[in-house]
Amino acid sequence: MPDILLIQPPVQDFYLTAKRTFPYGLACMAASLRQAGFSVEILDAMAVSRSRIIPWPSEMEYLRTFYGPADASAFCLFNCFRHYGYSFEHIGKVAGASGAFLVGISSLFTAYSGQALETARIVKAFHPACKVVLGGHHPTALPREALSDPAVDFIIRGEGEISMPLLARALESGQPVDRIPGIGHRASDGSFRISQPTFVADLETIPAPALDLVNRKFYRRKDFAAVVVASRGCPMHCSYCSMGANSPLPYRKRSAHSVLKEIENAVQRFGARFIEFEDENLSLDRKEFLSLLKSVQTRFEHLNPELRAMNGLFPPSLDEETVCAMKQAGFRALNLSLGTRDPDQLKRFNRTDVRNSFENALNLAEKYALEAVGYIIVGAPGQQAETSIADLLYLAGKRVLAGVSVFYPAPGSADFEYLSRSNALPASFSLMRSSALPANDPTRRTEAITLLRLGRILNFIKKLIDAGEMIPEPSKQSSNVSEKFSDPDKTLLSWFLNDGRIRGMAPDGSIFAHAVCHRLTRMFINGLMSQEVRGCRSADFRRIGRKKQA
Repeated sequence: MPDILLIQPPVQDFYLTAKRTFPYGLACMAASLRQAGFSVEILDAMAVSRSRIIPWPSEMEYLRTFYGPADASAFCLFNCFRHYGYSFEHIGKVAGASGAFLVGISSLFTAYSGQALETARIVKAFHPACKVVLGGHHPTALPREALSDPAVDFIIRGEGEISMPLLARALESGQPVDRIPGIGHRASDGSFRISQPTFVADLETIPAPALDLVNRKFYRRKDFAAVVVASRGCPMHCSYCSMGANSPLPYRKRSAHSVLKEIENAVQRFGARFIEFEDENLSLDRKEFLSLLKSVQTRFEHLNPELRAMNGLFPPSLDEETVCAMKQAGFRALNLSLGTRDPDQLKRFNRTDVRNSFENALNLAEKYALEAVGYIIVGAPGQQAETSIADLLYLAGKRVLAGVSVFYPAPGSADFEYLSRSNALPASFSLMRSSALPANDPTRRTEAITLLRLGRILNFIKKLIDAGEMIPEPSKQSSNVSEKFSDPDKTLLSWFLNDGRIRGMAPDGSIFAHAVCHRLTRMFINGLMSQEVRGCRSADFRRIGRKKQA
């Protein structure tokens, strides 16, 4: 029976990106607790390919207009609200059987804090003798809200590698917790005692994450896919991000030697053949990054591991020597953060202008046969939908997959504070997620969902180009029966290019129209008609309805 049980709660949402829930923070916490002499287990409620449809939350009823009925076409989004992961009852039973005196629950995102609190309640119901501590970004940014639930005994603010072992030791020995850094709790009079967030000043001092406690059979891409974090915090000031230079957690880097040791542990001991770097600043320190890449290439060349940084790389940090070294070390794709090309919105984002460096990175990706993904943000405060159309049309002409991210307010960010002052925040925490289309001014929700669907249409067109297929010519809708279509998706695309209506196909083959902004769809189509479009892998350029050019 473990002294401490660490839990990653389930998620309730319209969709979940498979295998992107690796419990890296809990594995790091477990390693520090072990180093302090405690026995630990991890209950990862997300490490299961299981979901079930649950009722739509009442506060999300307005989204039915935008997601509509089930869509079997290539342009589908989602139409069911789901519970991903183990049931709360199962979690409670496991916690009760564990006998742990301390249960730590991860609450990373405010939008999912409801599931973290429900996990705390079920743990208390099945194991009332334990103490429950909540950690992660949500209790760090909003400590009083996290402590307001009576099922939560303590919160950890900031990074818990220091606070959690001290808390466990104090509870084990019956000592007071008031002087432990990074802790929040209720005093005997019911008032909250909340300390400032704490952080690990020297990342070289913390032990490697306890990967033996991670469900490695679930986190696989053919072989075990491990996560590595090479830095914490961020030196930038982007308005939409809560982890930037204004965060109480400063930017700190790990040495290439330290990161390499962690990769070696994952590869040699646990058989990892896919390494995902979670931090967005992986390449900022060019010297250290090049040192790491060359060491990985030399050390693991015979194993050929794949490296990826799916959260997005900072384009100005990527020159030819760096991209060449990335290719040789095992990168097969460049995930690039563009944000937007609109200069006024870049100023509102308080973001470095990466337009030229983004294009240079795309050219280097093509030269070294790397795939490329370009991420843009839509629906942010002050952002006009027309500028997002311009961003999509720019990506249409480049050899890159379009990644469309709908803005959501992150507690602790400048945009969150701006929306709070403007009384424009969503009415509940659960609505602070992209799928809830949380912002509604100046980009309206109908415009935001249109931009999201246009991103899918654009990527479908790019897929056709990569496959050497023709982009269908615009044509009028002539049928409502799917059996008459030789290729339903291309037929729907042909109709869209004619009239700007984005259609879906129900499972029974009937055709229906999604709710979209036709002004934006026509703007998008007119833009496509007046330029050449590129695939994501192909060197071909195409024009709508014309044969491919040599």
